[in-house]
Amino acid sequence: MPKPVAWQTATVVSVREETRRVKTIRFAVPGWPGHLPGQHADVRLTAEDGYRAERSYSIASPPEVSGIELTIERLADGEVSPFLTDQLQPHDTVQLRGPIGGHFVWSAAERSRPLLLIAGGSGVVPLMCMLRHRHLSGSVVPTALLYSARTRHEVIYHGELMALAGNDPRFALRITLTRESSLGWTGFVGRIDPQSVKGLLEDLGGVAEVYVCGSDGFVEAASALLLQAGQPPDGIRTERFGPSG
Repeated sequence: MPKPVAWQTATVVSVREETRRVKTIRFAVPGWPGHLPGQHADVRLTAEDGYRAERSYSIASPPEVSGIELTIERLADGEVSPFLTDQLQPHDTVQLRGPIGGHFVWSAAERSRPLLLIAGGSGVVPLMCMLRHRHLSGSVVPTALLYSARTRHEVIYHGELMALAGNDPRFALRITLTRESSLGWTGFVGRIDPQSVKGLLEDLGGVAEVYVCGSDGFVEAASALLLQAGQPPDGIRTERFGPSG
């Protein structure tokens, strides 16, 4: 497994808007050692007075492509995310360190069991890395993504996810919205529930490798539903993000 490296300079290649509050930033990182889907990187900013702030962000881009992408949600009270999403431009630089993390990872070369991914909000980012890796590696592992977002406009990677689902019969996508009120949405509405979790597990053969990412409350709720549906505890891997960004 790749080892974390020292802080190094990362140069912004491009900035892409995903939603009103979320942007994907592509960095060129000379000497990047490679990463596994599910790992993250630390970003460090240094102010003119020497004050430093660091945050960890999941890597969104698969290991098959050059450079790395971080998909970052702007938090109104955040110390780092507003600068990254509102001010960074191509050719700007930041300090970056990674890859980091070894538990919440998935590799198509090493995993062959059905895969169930459960995401809450921006928790979809590391799971999207897994899906992109699965696609580019040619894996045919049966896979499902259960993705909970507040509204249609806050669904990150919506177009790409729909395309993946439309072109891959072994990939099932279920998006559920918890606060959807706009016209035109014909999908699922409400929080994830026992029926949706159990149904996806059954479609995958009853037991799968499960990865859950989201807020503390979301991860706790999803894990409880998985256990209730019969998923073994040792088959559930979780990643949580806190309010500090």
